[in-house]
Amino acid sequence: MNRRQFLQSLGASALVVDQAEILEYKKPVFNFHRFSSTPIKIESIDLLGAHNQFFLRTRSTDGAEGLIQTKDMVDYVSILAHRVREHFLGKDARDLEHLIDEVYATNSNYKLAGQEFWCPVAYVEQSLLDLMGKQLKKPVGELLGGVLRKEIPVYLSGSGRDTTAEEEVEVYVREQERTGAKAVKFKIGGRMSDNYDAYPGRTDKLLELAQKKLAAKVTLMADANGSYDSENAIAMGKRLQDMKYLWFEEPCPWEELSETKRVADALDMKVAFGEQDSSLWKFQYMIDNRVMDIVQPDLNYNGGFVRAAKVARMARKVNMWICPHDTQTGAATVNILQFAATTPNIGPYMEYVSRKEPKKESWYSPNFDIKDGVLPVPTGPGMGLQFDPDFVKSATVIKLAG
Repeated sequence: MNRRQFLQSLGASALVVDQAEILEYKKPVFNFHRFSSTPIKIESIDLLGAHNQFFLRTRSTDGAEGLIQTKDMVDYVSILAHRVREHFLGKDARDLEHLIDEVYATNSNYKLAGQEFWCPVAYVEQSLLDLMGKQLKKPVGELLGGVLRKEIPVYLSGSGRDTTAEEEVEVYVREQERTGAKAVKFKIGGRMSDNYDAYPGRTDKLLELAQKKLAAKVTLMADANGSYDSENAIAMGKRLQDMKYLWFEEPCPWEELSETKRVADALDMKVAFGEQDSSLWKFQYMIDNRVMDIVQPDLNYNGGFVRAAKVARMARKVNMWICPHDTQTGAATVNILQFAATTPNIGPYMEYVSRKEPKKESWYSPNFDIKDGVLPVPTGPGMGLQFDPDFVKSATVIKLAG
């Protein structure tokens, strides 16, 4: 080997090492094959409609079935039909993690990357996890590495900007008393509003009332939904940290990473961020560069449990919490509970939309309601839900033209 060849070989080796470091997030997190030596072949993937809601049902060739409730599915039906479903049909469900990685590049699907692509993938994944859990008679938590906690502390969420500051605080005074929740998050600013408030003075009044009526009872958080530029976000953040808020969420528009990083660098309090993102590379970049202090992938928008677990592993290496964004309740409550139950570096509270006592439903069990600030993790096989067979029979199968 001459000198030039030797130097080229060193360069190639260095490139391999660098690639390995950059692509850390591509390493697998789960091994579903260890639970079964027999393939679990995916026979069908159907979208069901019932009571103005959508459900994703998967079936295996040996009769196992998974069923989950979706979110905003009407916006994603064509992508499920044309881009996602065919990729999973006929495959072994035990290869789920590989299939999720693979579907991104198949048929140039990466050109559609974002919530509209990853949500359908997430629904297929969640349904297949339910299917495998039921077939193997194991809760999803066991498939995902083991159940670490049996109940999940939650913070009250769902706060809006269409109420007055007075009305909004009263909603959570009542709901905190009813549920015993130990944490509450309020919306401040105007949502992607270029520093404007929902109406003049609303945020000031809300912070004043929340401090007076709730601060002594609960941990408080604030979510700006991208309302501020960095200068105004820093000023707001300093007010929040003086009031001992646990975190300041999405202070700047989500695409403006440098603005969010300026806020995180300037504040002593924690900045939470990431609900809009669905790029694992971007999550790795944001974590490596400390754009935020708390990582918040959405379990649907980011592509499901497997991809969120990869983000959690990135965060765990630098001692960061993962607190997924979550706006799903009812039957879909199982998502945040199962994920939080198995994730070592999960944050102290999980988001849960709760503004009043929930309606009791007969079409699924168990129903979920916060007691003493926590929700119990379902222990049944799969996602832990049982759907009324008559309800499922009454559902309409939505035609998916592939």
